[in-house]
Amino acid sequence: MISHLNSTPQPPKRAVIIGSAGFVGSAIVKRLQGDNIPTLSLSRAELDLLSPEASNILAGLLKPTDAVVAVAAIAPVKSARMLSDNMRLVANVVEALGRAKVAHVINISSDAVYADGPLPLTEQSPMTPGSLHGAMHLARELAFGAEANVPLIHLRPTLIYGSSDPHNGYGPNRFRRLADAGEDIVLFGEGEERRDHVHVDDVAELIFQALLHKSVGALNVVTGQVHSFADIAKAVVAMSGKQIPIRISPRIGAMPHNGYRPFDNTACKSAYPQFNFTPLQDGLRRAALRL
Repeated sequence: MISHLNSTPQPPKRAVIIGSAGFVGSAIVKRLQGDNIPTLSLSRAELDLLSPEASNILAGLLKPTDAVVAVAAIAPVKSARMLSDNMRLVANVVEALGRAKVAHVINISSDAVYADGPLPLTEQSPMTPGSLHGAMHLARELAFGAEANVPLIHLRPTLIYGSSDPHNGYGPNRFRRLADAGEDIVLFGEGEERRDHVHVDDVAELIFQALLHKSVGALNVVTGQVHSFADIAKAVVAMSGKQIPIRISPRIGAMPHNGYRPFDNTACKSAYPQFNFTPLQDGLRRAALRL
């Protein structure tokens, strides 16, 4: 689903990270700094993407040789108002990109663009999201494709975990924090749902590789492995060295994704054959150490 415009890996003249203060944005800034790549970091403090002047300001900051990583979003989307605000945000970004004509754009999307079947999911799976969050990311992809008019890749990560996650979402991040605090870990149902989880450093590394290769197309950022939330909770407790109770709770409503959402990551392996995903146990250990 992707191709590389650079025949050999080459760093961009400058990388512009839109949304640099967020979970993924800060990870890619750190990765770029590790290789001394010139970087312009744009967080909300530097640029309010909902302001009427945002597109003009952003267009004035961009250069034709820039590679842009667009990660800024208001997420997760839980209401029509949040969806509307996200589309205002992306409208300002794509308008600026259309005027600046940069060298390369990486849009950070989400696996939420896909329906639940058929399984395992691939880049060819139907993009019929069942949530406002997925609808936002699909609309965002369409907007970039229709208006940016530059070499473009959509990267679609699945559930991301890591020590600095600000959302405290159900799963590795919340379980680790509860264990650190000595509090019970409460599972939805019996924690039997099986999902794919990817470490934020792996997401940053694949963004970095896409920059070096000037990759275009669409790619799922997925490990190809699934783990139940119950097993993740047990692993977190074992690593904590504490006697943390794991409790089940009555499930309210239908089980998300029918309890099983695997991915085939063949395309990712083919695109970047030297890259290896962090095994979940290692990723949990790294997050626990706050590395």
